[in-house]
Amino acid sequence: MRLFTKAELQKQLEAMGILPTDTLLVHSSMKAIGEVEGGADTVLDALMDYMHKGLLILPTHTWQQINAEYNVFDVLHEPSCVGILTNIFRQRPGVIRSWHPTHSVAAYGKDAADYTRGEEQFDTPCPRAGCYGKLYDRKAKILFLGCRLNRNTTIHGVEEWNKIPNRLATVPQLLWIKTPQGDMIRRPMYGHFSPVTDISSNYIKLEAPLLARGIARRGAFGKAECIIVDVVPMVELTTTFLQKNPDLFIDDSPVPTEWY
Repeated sequence: MRLFTKAELQKQLEAMGILPTDTLLVHSSMKAIGEVEGGADTVLDALMDYMHKGLLILPTHTWQQINAEYNVFDVLHEPSCVGILTNIFRQRPGVIRSWHPTHSVAAYGKDAADYTRGEEQFDTPCPRAGCYGKLYDRKAKILFLGCRLNRNTTIHGVEEWNKIPNRLATVPQLLWIKTPQGDMIRRPMYGHFSPVTDISSNYIKLEAPLLARGIARRGAFGKAECIIVDVVPMVELTTTFLQKNPDLFIDDSPVPTEWY
């Protein structure tokens, strides 16, 4: 059986043009990576050690289970609904989880505390001043590790920042945040809404224009096929698309090639 080592995984990160000083958000599928010497812990060791001079971020979302009935987000203990790597990562020493009740992230790096601070103040999933908006400010990269752009939470943010109609609920749910200190914070939240079942599945249509423009590049991590994306030009190109058609992501029809 082929076992990937930590050193091999780090060489693949370098080959994708990821710098140790970058701000890097990783959407991940552990299953896609294949067999790794040391398993998921080695994958995280490879990422964390490689990014030692930058900021490493993994989503630790809880939108799948937090709702009007089960409405307390416990920052320290609530499991992430987006994969095994995210759940191990959020519990590692030095990793700081944001206090967003449905779309938290966990970050590791010298300014992780500043990056994650203040998420409890917002009442939407991906506010411009929150962690997903800060990816744009920090000229971040996003690594889709064994997954595709239907996992691209940042595009929910782009739709939100451009005030696209029918993307947020009109009535908030009352949620609570249990802080690491045990305090309770009341947080009404306008969750995601869409006139179609899963609008994020249509974010895959961005792959063609992003690859064509060099904003996205293909790579590999273990056996996993990857796409690495530069956030600033992705946000700006997607914004121009939404200005042409606010309902671009309502269906899976391709982005017109003349747009890019």
